[in-house]
Amino acid sequence: MEREIDCKLIISQLNTKEFNEMEERKSEAKEYWDKIAKPLYGLGYLEDAIATLVSVNPKITLTKRCCLVFCADNGIVAQGVTQTGSEVTAVVARNILHGRASINHFAKVANTEVIPVDVGMLTEVDGMRNVKSRRGTRDFSRMEAMTEEELYRCIEAGILLVKECQESGYEIIATGEMGIGNTTTSSAVTAALLKVPAKDVTGKGAGLSKEGIFHKAKIIEEAIIRHNLKPEEPLEVLKKVGGFDLAAMVGVFLGGAFYEVPIIIDGFISSVAALLATRLCRSCQYTMVASHQSGEPAAQRILDELKLNPIIQCRLSLGEGTGAVAVMPLLEMALSEYRSMPTFSEIQIKEYKPL
Repeated sequence: MEREIDCKLIISQLNTKEFNEMEERKSEAKEYWDKIAKPLYGLGYLEDAIATLVSVNPKITLTKRCCLVFCADNGIVAQGVTQTGSEVTAVVARNILHGRASINHFAKVANTEVIPVDVGMLTEVDGMRNVKSRRGTRDFSRMEAMTEEELYRCIEAGILLVKECQESGYEIIATGEMGIGNTTTSSAVTAALLKVPAKDVTGKGAGLSKEGIFHKAKIIEEAIIRHNLKPEEPLEVLKKVGGFDLAAMVGVFLGGAFYEVPIIIDGFISSVAALLATRLCRSCQYTMVASHQSGEPAAQRILDELKLNPIIQCRLSLGEGTGAVAVMPLLEMALSEYRSMPTFSEIQIKEYKPL
């Protein structure tokens, strides 16, 4: 992918962009939900989600939707923080490409196209979209995970993919990822941004033992001290202990706000990217919807920080975008009700009022 944009410029423009019209549309959508002939707030968080979608795109139909799955490897795997080796990343990525992974089964039912993207895998997968600038990040326990150039190239790749999806007619984008070691990078970023002990935000990932979790948290804590990470420097945090998949998803959330395309947060890892994006540009929140609360211990903390409510509670810990794709049919159902159901006045019933 050619370097067509400057993410620093995008961030600057987003921080001066007015979203007043979007805010007004969201308020109007919430008011309209109260007029529809059903119990007030009867669809719960789905009502908030639809209000967000129609505020971004008043004509949204959800007929064309996709999931961008960013695949990358992480140098921190060398420190024994995972149950499996980095070779698994390419195996699962290949399965995604050929329609055999969990996300493909979810997406088939949810009528969502899956677009796997190599943003930093160690191994090449023939036929896969490739936007990487390096094969895997460096071991952040010893050095910075990526260079500034690599960081910006990944973010820009995510922004450009949103632009490309919009131009291809996709109305909504789900975020997904695959990469052994990425719960470690995500926990490190979370601990640094929220300024909390690593042990409080470090989970089992794909299946670590209690001893493994302790070791993982220790590696993260030592790296935070080594790199002198500061919550007010989100790009530095991402560069020093993050992953290429995280960086590309930050670009997707920035691109969603810039090109006005709603972006669905998947679980823990993509929510960390969402948090990074909002630390760069608070306006990114206008185009975000949270799909579910992950089983990872930091999941609720991050959603609270984003001031977002998850639509479903399934304790999913799979990744790949499965949670984000799982909510697509629910959003479609709720949008149908929003568009087509009669109002109280139309059926001549007095409107419900909050008590």
